[in-house]
Amino acid sequence: MTVAGETVLAHGVGGSTDLPLPLEYAMIGAAWALAISFAVLALAWRRPRLDPSTPGIALPLRITLTVDSGPSHALLGVLGVGFTSWVALAAFGGEPGPTNGAPGAFYVLLWVGIVPLSLLCGHVWAYLSPVRALHGAACWALRRDPAAGVWNYPARLGYWPAALGLLAFVWTELASPDPGALATVRVWLIAYLAYGVLGGLAFGRRWFERADPFDVYAAFVAALSPFGRRSPDDRRIVARNPLSNLAGLPVDRGIVAVVAVLLGSTAFDSATGTSWWMTQVQTWYAGSPGLAVAYKTLALLAMVLLVALVFVLAARATGGVTAVQRRAMPGELAHSLVPIVVGYVGAHYLSYLVEKGQRTVIALADPLDRGWDVLGIGGLQTSYWLSEHPHVLAVLKVGLVLTGHVLGVVAAHDRCIRVLPRAHHLTGQLALMLVMVGYTFLGLFLLFAG
Repeated sequence: MTVAGETVLAHGVGGSTDLPLPLEYAMIGAAWALAISFAVLALAWRRPRLDPSTPGIALPLRITLTVDSGPSHALLGVLGVGFTSWVALAAFGGEPGPTNGAPGAFYVLLWVGIVPLSLLCGHVWAYLSPVRALHGAACWALRRDPAAGVWNYPARLGYWPAALGLLAFVWTELASPDPGALATVRVWLIAYLAYGVLGGLAFGRRWFERADPFDVYAAFVAALSPFGRRSPDDRRIVARNPLSNLAGLPVDRGIVAVVAVLLGSTAFDSATGTSWWMTQVQTWYAGSPGLAVAYKTLALLAMVLLVALVFVLAARATGGVTAVQRRAMPGELAHSLVPIVVGYVGAHYLSYLVEKGQRTVIALADPLDRGWDVLGIGGLQTSYWLSEHPHVLAVLKVGLVLTGHVLGVVAAHDRCIRVLPRAHHLTGQLALMLVMVGYTFLGLFLLFAG
């Protein structure tokens, strides 16, 4: 990955020969972990247990009142718009080069940072989002209800606009000619703000819930947060089993496409860091920027389509259901891929977020490269502690991948015994189980080979 003219190793630990944990040991451990998990579930988990309507543990009422208050929403909206404006200052007024923090803010703090933020705080992006804040301000000026639009959002679109928006973003990041160029960041800033505000005015709040790529991305990850609402009618904030919250992820058209883009693009990013890609594939387009974009675009699309196709076929490979139910199975089970996405993204970008994130924040203290130190951190140095401790980093990466896949198996198993006939509770999951094992092995292989 290239950001602001510098090459960034997303894995942060060099090549596979530098990893202190042998790949075959990680593979064996993964196989045992998934096999044991499935066996335990088959024997001990025979009725659905994950329910988003469970009461949970209520947090103090003042927390709910504070989070839902108008001043809190306004403050978070101002913070979101203010930070976006600061990044825009660097993008439009700063000098190109590694000291400009705008590309890092875009590709690191936003794209990667949205995962830990949403896991820890729930769907807080709904209040920090600059497009939601600007849309709310526009509705206030026009004296319109921000929940309503000029038209109703077409139900047939579902999540498809968000999936296409995410695909456009990952293409920009991973396959476009110069993703780290300030011009690229400028175009995305303008396009995203216009897309979000105009779409919100046209279709209301539903636009952000289904069509905004970053909002949908944050909402999917936030579904795995331990914090949720007691019920649609009782908005009290509660602490609940994260997998129960995940079971409540809204199912709609295009949901499989969203998770396929997220998982497939991360796998593609790993693949481009392997020695095979760098020594073999790159020779096919060496010296030709146009061919490089074409090859990367085709490979990215192929990886996303492969993830989606394999999952859809596995989800439909069950008996005892009608044709209509069989077609609905991929959507019903798509939520089980969210922990896998979170685990793989966390493992793939862990050191990238921690180390490049520090450098980005330090660079943003001086957005115009004029010697400013607005935050008082200009003299700080980036800590590379994680990269300097590869044993710790390797264990964290493998742990994140395995945890994500085990949680995915649990979520899929619970949904299967909820929607499948009793006679097919286990047999109906076998194809999906094999696919998840394959995802695990592929993820570990690419993680170690990069």
